[in-house]
Parts: sequence; structure tokens; C-alpha cells
Amino acid sequence: MKNLSSYKNLEFASLKKIKAAQNLLLKAHLNYCRKNSPFYRKLFKEKNVDLKKINLDNLAAIPLTGKADIEKYNDALLAVPAEKIEDIVLSSGTCGQPTKISYNAWDLNRLAYNEKQSFAACGLTAQDRVLLTCTMDRCFVAGLAYYLGIRAIGAAAIRNGLNSLESHLGLIKRLKPTAIIGVPSFIRKLGLFLNQQGYPAAKSGVRKIICIGEPLRDKNLKFLKVGEDLEKIWKAKAYSTYSSSEIVSTFCECTAQSGGHLHPELAIAEIVDDQNRVLPAGKIGELVVTPLQIQAMPLVRFKTGDISFLIEQPCPCGRKSMRLGSILGRKKQMMKVQGTTFYPQAIYSCLETIKGINEYYIQASSAGTLSDNIEIYTCVDDPACTQALIQQKLQAYLRVTPKVFICDEQLIKERVYTAGSRKPVRFIDQR
Repeated sequence: MKNLSSYKNLEFASLKKIKAAQNLLLKAHLNYCRKNSPFYRKLFKEKNVDLKKINLDNLAAIPLTGKADIEKYNDALLAVPAEKIEDIVLSSGTCGQPTKISYNAWDLNRLAYNEKQSFAACGLTAQDRVLLTCTMDRCFVAGLAYYLGIRAIGAAAIRNGLNSLESHLGLIKRLKPTAIIGVPSFIRKLGLFLNQQGYPAAKSGVRKIICIGEPLRDKNLKFLKVGEDLEKIWKAKAYSTYSSSEIVSTFCECTAQSGGHLHPELAIAEIVDDQNRVLPAGKIGELVVTPLQIQAMPLVRFKTGDISFLIEQPCPCGRKSMRLGSILGRKKQMMKVQGTTFYPQAIYSCLETIKGINEYYIQASSAGTLSDNIEIYTCVDDPACTQALIQQKLQAYLRVTPKVFICDEQLIKERVYTAGSRKPVRFIDQR
């Protein structure tokens, strides 16, 4: 495999040059899988896949790989000897059992390069001091990935992880970070806490917020309320990122804040419909990623389970590679109520616009084979924010009227901020 840095400006190249480079990298990736991955060697043989004929235009000739495949055939997907594995992570398990993903030394270097490219795109430099509010323990990859990227770009890492608001405040006062990486809802809470403690977030020196784990924008790339709040509270720019343990590749916004950039030397992205047919750019469907230049556990056409769309127009920043739109939901979390289908994110987007709602979560249960029951539990800090008002807003936004309950704040927080989860749990699926 070539030195990764030889590709670092590929995303600024012409579409023709990007496609040519990706075709070469894809060919090398598929041949590597055939030679070293027992799973893909068997799959290619059983499905009569002629790798000599595969390119970007007919990649769909290769069957998709799902999370269930990684769980069932984990050992067969390993493409290096066990003694070459240097790090083992577990996926976050958003919709099921966390899956084991293995990395070797090359993969960890690739991970650092991936994050370096992403951080550079959103303006991080060696002069930054970056507060990490995500964990590096419990076999999660996120904290490790961002730490490696911060080191690679030459910035200083402040590794406070999943800690208390008081702890973060103390470090912000003492170490003066210029950037924060973490879950947007937590960073918003942290900013409000700073303000309450008489240390204004807007004057803290933080000028960049890199958001993980939760969507920051809607399907039109407009800020959700949490994004607006972050920039207002901190007087800083907020950038959205998307990745997963399996694809080891990040889609991160640049300074133009217009969708997550794909690094074309590291991954190929597709969007497929419910019949696994490839959709054109702009159409909404499930994101499929083929991560390139992976050694330990290479994957081909991995179904992420996340719903989004691709943007093929050149970005104002000058990059011409494909971009990923907002994550609109998880495929397994799709709900159907009174003939209308939507994802939890649609409810989040609506609730985030209602003044007075502090916290909330959604609970889904089955109402039969063709419909679901949706209950929304909220806590409010404004008497004008009534159950009727919330239902009215939801009806206008969703065209259905879920049941709404206004509850004690502590009760809501106990359900949302569960022990052992790195993200707020706002969707409880009992179907």
C-alpha cells in the first residue's frame, strides 16, 4: 500500500482524477480481500464475482456486507494473523449487540491520517489546544481516533473524557482550550453550565466545536436547534462529523459547513434503497461504505444502517470529492404511524424548535404489524410549553399526533443519560 500522504490533496483534484485514483485503490482493495480475507475469498467464489471486471461503475455486482455478517463471521473477516492485531474496539451498539473490530499498526496509522485530514478541513491547526470530552476507554474507538488525529496535526490534546461539568470547567479555566470535541447536547449543557458559574462560554477562548454522535443539521443542511445553540452560547463555529468503528473513515465538515467530506483515498460511499439498489446523489437511503486501504478487517460495501444522502456538487471550500449529507436516522429505528413513516430524528428536529423543552426521549411500541405507538416524554421549564402545544407542533411537523407526557426533569435525565452509554439515549424501542 502506498504512503497515505501521497493522496492528501486528492479531494481537491478533478472528478476524473479522483475516479481514476479510486478505481486503482478499489482494485487493490478487492485483490487484498480475495488474497487475505477468508470471508471475502469465499464470497467472491460463491457469487462468481470476477474482480477483473469490477470498478466504481459496477461495484454493486458485489453483495453487501451487514453488521450481522461481522458478528457471525468475525474470525473469517480477519485478514492478518492474530498476533498482528494492536487494538480491538467495540461498536457503540446503537441498535443491537456491539461488534468487535480489529486494527493492526497500519490501520491505526490510517486512522490518525483520516482524522488529521478531517480536522485540517474544519480549521484545526498545531496552534490549537483541544478538549476531548469523549472516552478513550471501554473499547470505544472515538476518543482514540480523535486523540491520534490531534497528535497527527500537531495540536495539544486535553483528555478529560466523559467527566463532570465541574471537571471540564476547571480544565477550561486552567488550560484554555481553543476547541472542543464531543456530543453536541453535552457541549451545549457544558456551555450553559459555564454561564451559570459566572465564566461565560463565549469568553472562554473556545472557537471550534467538533460534534460527534448526534446530528447537527437537518436534511437541508440547516442547523438544528442544538447547532444554533452551540454557536450562540460559545460564539464558536460548530462542525459535524460522522463515522463508525467498522468503516474507520470520517465524513467531517470543512469551514464551509456544507456536508461531511469524504476522503476519496480512504473510502467509497454509496446510497441504497430498501431493495439494495444504488441511488443517485441527492436521493435518501441507507449509507454503504467500502473503506479503502484497511489491512486487519477490510470490508466491502458495508451497510452502515444510517439513513442519509450524497452531495456531488463541488464544495465552496474547493474540494470536489463526494460529501455526505445529514444523518436522518437509523434504518432499524424507522417508525410507521397512521400510514406515515419517519425516523426519531424527525421528532428530535421538531422538539428542538419548541421553546421550553429541556430534555426528552421517545418510546416506541408495536400497535400491530402495520403501525407503531409513539410516546414522547418531556420536561419543560416554561408553563406556556403545554402538552397541547407540543402535540400541535408535532402534528404540524409530522402529520401525526404522538402521545406527549410532561414529566419530572430528574426522571427524564435518568432515562436519557444511562450508565455505560457514551451518547444520550433518546430513543427506546420496545417493538
